[in-house]
Amino acid sequence: MNSRRALGQWLPPASGLSRREVLGLGAAGLVLAGCSGRADADVEETAQPEPAPVHTIESMLAAAPFLVAHRGSWDNWPEHTMTAYREAANAGAVALEISVSATKDGTLICNHDLDTGRTTGTKLVIKDTPYAEVSKLKVDARAWLGPGAVPEKIPLLKDVLDAFAATHVLFIDDKQGTNAKALLDLMDTYPDSRSHFIWKQSAEAAQIEAVSKRGYSSWGYFTVEQLDLVPKYADKFTFLGVHHSASDAAVKKVVATGKPVICWEVHTRELRDRLLALGVTGLMCANLPYLATDEPMATSDSFGDGMRAAGDLPWMVNQGWEFQPELNPAESTLLMSAAANSSYRMGSLGPVRRELYSIAFEMRWPESLPTDNSLHAGIAFGQDDDRPYRVLIPSDVGGYHLVVRVTGQMTLLLRSPGESGGLRLSTVDTEPVKIGQWMSFKIDLDPDSIRYSRLDGAGWAGVTSNRKYRGGYFSLARNYSEDCPVEFRNVKVL
Repeated sequence: MNSRRALGQWLPPASGLSRREVLGLGAAGLVLAGCSGRADADVEETAQPEPAPVHTIESMLAAAPFLVAHRGSWDNWPEHTMTAYREAANAGAVALEISVSATKDGTLICNHDLDTGRTTGTKLVIKDTPYAEVSKLKVDARAWLGPGAVPEKIPLLKDVLDAFAATHVLFIDDKQGTNAKALLDLMDTYPDSRSHFIWKQSAEAAQIEAVSKRGYSSWGYFTVEQLDLVPKYADKFTFLGVHHSASDAAVKKVVATGKPVICWEVHTRELRDRLLALGVTGLMCANLPYLATDEPMATSDSFGDGMRAAGDLPWMVNQGWEFQPELNPAESTLLMSAAANSSYRMGSLGPVRRELYSIAFEMRWPESLPTDNSLHAGIAFGQDDDRPYRVLIPSDVGGYHLVVRVTGQMTLLLRSPGESGGLRLSTVDTEPVKIGQWMSFKIDLDPDSIRYSRLDGAGWAGVTSNRKYRGGYFSLARNYSEDCPVEFRNVKVL
């Protein structure tokens, strides 16, 4: 199985263009030329876009490996909202994953957690709260996605099914574990439901018997702690699930059952490629537009949009939103304020595949300077993949980092995988840093050398002939845990 696909292979084709492109052309009233490459002047009829494809379980499997929008692809849109489901579908998702709970009065809503605290800021236990009260809350993902993420209501399951049941594959997860009959009864009301709905549950949950009797496909997922139970429960399910943190050997063992295996949850291309190489059939993706291609999605940052770009990720993903830097759309800046040695992967700009290219960026300390002159911030680059790279902390991927100290000293270092310290390659002394002063930097790479420059002063520059790393991924880096924010803007690949 080929573990890497071009964008046109991941996403369903429509007249040679993406679905969004075709719909956009149609909405704009543009004429699509025929085979001759031109539109005849006497032809008045406008070519109509092909209808959007209808995705079924059968077609999903035929297109394997496939991507499922986990929580509606929550690295890109507020999770489990109509916006997330709609935008994931527009981005080419063949399947959507939907978590469901029932309110006190039996209303089925879409929400991952059993309470509303994490996603809305107001903690209500869903099973103990009437829908009239829950309906007043809004999913607020601004801390994770940026200030441009508009808070919106928690959707009713029926509204989601009405919108997507006829066109997409839907994985439905009974989070409370008590709503099997109500969910199955609702699922039964949709035409051709068994071609579109897949029941999702923990492998040990009891609902599978009722699901199987209704004739629905099912996905039983195993946490790392449950993998010993695969032989006991595998035959109960159509699909098997395994968490991405399982070892290679464990994933291969589940794949060896012969059942299609879908892994969750996937944020990075490196993890996508690792899992597909192990033979899994599908991936539940939190970052679907980014994972649907291997190409850069932009050449400059989008901090001014107020929404984190697809592929841009803090080093910590699953353990809290506090490590997400703050986007300031008014100033088109990104502020790394969490008091932690951290990095921010600019996946939207990678991988850069050219032999000759430059990375430019601006940086400043807006409020105060680190108290220790040895502390620094800057950029890490040359990584072969998009795994997290944090300066001074061992990483699984090697590369370079250009760091700037408050003394104005620029240092270029090399670090190999598994090492905490770096090998100093070159150092240049520049003007000392001033609070609030923007500094401008440029890194020029070719196969034989790396040149780094500070451009906002006397034109300071250094060079090294090291050739070890030429990967196309890079990250912004804050290399200390003091409470001293650092800010970036105008990050570009030239």
